[in-house]
Amino acid sequence: MSDSQAKLALITGGSRGIGAAIARTLAGVGYNIWLNYHSNHEAAETVKADIEASGRECRLLPFDVSSSDQTREALNPLLEEQAPDVLVNNAGINRDGLLVFMNDDDWHSVTNTTLSGFYNVTKIVLFEMLKHKRGRIINISSLSGQSGLPGQTNYAAAKAGLIGATKSLALEVARKGVLVNAIAPGLIETDMTNEVPKDRLLPMIPLRRFGTAEEVAGVVEFLCSENASYITGEVISVNGGMYV
Repeated sequence: MSDSQAKLALITGGSRGIGAAIARTLAGVGYNIWLNYHSNHEAAETVKADIEASGRECRLLPFDVSSSDQTREALNPLLEEQAPDVLVNNAGINRDGLLVFMNDDDWHSVTNTTLSGFYNVTKIVLFEMLKHKRGRIINISSLSGQSGLPGQTNYAAAKAGLIGATKSLALEVARKGVLVNAIAPGLIETDMTNEVPKDRLLPMIPLRRFGTAEEVAGVVEFLCSENASYITGEVISVNGGMYV
């Protein structure tokens, strides 16, 4: 596939973990990548090098998705030239703790990154998708947003909000050819799960293992494919049976 024929995917929070796996997977099936990240330049450069080694292009976009000003400044000039075929809203952080002891920053930083980040990026990109009457938007939610988990009231609220936004937006834009879905990963081997007590959690997972970022990326690849052209407004769980 030549560069002029290649599709384009914008992935937020793409320098590590699930986001990086999604970027590499989509590049592997022919997508050029716009890779957003916040501040880990070294990790982002590594992902870029991997993508370019696969023969695809990767543009690094370091900005904070929770800032509407930074988002517009980074994306508006690019969108004048090209609109992404795929948007993956993956940016998110966790600041775990019991709500009774949670400070304001722990609440707002988590909800702003996930929900305001979704709004800031999606609103800009969606306008271009609607003009072209095509597009796939995939939001990375979480098991926590489906079932709730103690110590994650902020994270669960943000990820549950993303599920609600997915369903509502899917209904708004279906007739314009834009499909909107969510993926809800369970316990996945990433930096965010390095410190969790695996010996206590594994018995709670019917498959008795943590998932991999590549397994989540595989579902993203499917939702971007023509095989998923009749799917919108859905939440696909990737959790080893932990929540059904």
